[in-house]
Amino acid sequence: MSKSKKHVTKKSSRRLWLKSYLPKSLFGRALLIIMLPIAMMQIIVAYFFFQAHWQTVTASLSDSVAADVAVVVELYKQAPDAERLARLDQMIRPNMKLSVVYDAKDTLETATRRAFFSSLDKTLRQALASNLTDEFWYDTTRYPHYIDIRVKVDGKVLKFVVPRDRVFAPTGFIFLFWLVMATVLLSLVSILFILNQARPIVKLAKAAEDFGKGRSIGKFKPSGAAEVRQAGHAFLEMRDRIGRHIDQRTTLLASVSHDLRTPLTRLKLHLALENKSEETQAARNDIFDMEKMLDSYLDFARDMSEEDRQITDIKILLEDIVGDASEKIKIAFVGELAINIRKTAIKRALSNIINNAASYAKNTNIHVRRGKTHIHITIDDDGQGIPAALRQDVLKPFIRLDPARNQNTKGVGLGLSIANDIIQAHGGRLLLAESPLGGLRCFLTLPL
Repeated sequence: MSKSKKHVTKKSSRRLWLKSYLPKSLFGRALLIIMLPIAMMQIIVAYFFFQAHWQTVTASLSDSVAADVAVVVELYKQAPDAERLARLDQMIRPNMKLSVVYDAKDTLETATRRAFFSSLDKTLRQALASNLTDEFWYDTTRYPHYIDIRVKVDGKVLKFVVPRDRVFAPTGFIFLFWLVMATVLLSLVSILFILNQARPIVKLAKAAEDFGKGRSIGKFKPSGAAEVRQAGHAFLEMRDRIGRHIDQRTTLLASVSHDLRTPLTRLKLHLALENKSEETQAARNDIFDMEKMLDSYLDFARDMSEEDRQITDIKILLEDIVGDASEKIKIAFVGELAINIRKTAIKRALSNIINNAASYAKNTNIHVRRGKTHIHITIDDDGQGIPAALRQDVLKPFIRLDPARNQNTKGVGLGLSIANDIIQAHGGRLLLAESPLGGLRCFLTLPL
């Protein structure tokens, strides 16, 4: 593999890795687009604040405290006794907010504990090191409101207790507090705004899903941003066009059927008056086939959307379809099988599939089970089956694959096509595959 191809492959893999961590919903992505720049801006502002202003102020305060400590140490060295230390403590306590006493130990501590803000330890260490020539030790974490500084002078250890606000600038915490509060406030406003913008899109998606499954979309009204309203109006116009197309197709085929039935009726009457012969019987059979073809066309063109949905038990429906053929057709049921469907339409679809299997096979097995969101129906038979390359074609109208078994009882190649249309109108799916019995497997799913 060339270097350029390897580079493209690595780049594509990085993109896929990044996409796997990105939010999938519109709400999540919009929130990320709004909140990510805000968070980055506040992080940058906080960084420069602590690096420039807050750290500079803290360093200045630390230098001031270190200078005071150095002055007291030098004054103590002039007369290193307890009386001198007590007078120095009385002098610096009210004016410098410092207190100094002898430490009970004559040795400095060795253990160090770092503060949450390490810059405080760093600035204080630098300040003490630049102002003191003696050994020192300090702790910024032992007391919540004070800092412990110890200096070893002439074999003794002087313990200084300094108020924290003399070394540490409290404005840093205040700044962080308002920074966090501003982030929370902006986040709440952003969430409310995004939810208000995403709600019309969710309604539009729900209406499109209901329309695709043949359900009523209710009183759907386009709302939201101009682009979302435009998409909503386009959806309503598309629905009206599809409805007009279905109505025109149904009206056309119904009219053709009605017009053809009149001459067929005259022909049947004429043949009934003729003497019985082979030619007369053949003509009667042709007329009978033509009537069945007209019925098939009407079934294919009929709009089932006017039928109301109702809660139906698939188990009862299938047992009614199988009827007296239960010895030839075996059925197994798993779970609760109640589903909201157009009963007549689904019964027609299942009848077409089961009758197609029964016509070309000696044995048919039906397995029905309930999933989380769908009911799954598997119909297996031991017939001659359909080649894999032709399984999609048999779902198209007016396709007959002789000697395959797309021929329904009407004989015009519409049985599986009608079943597929009805199942898709309910939001389901019909798949054809090879059966373990050697024939055809019809696997269909229907949403609950």
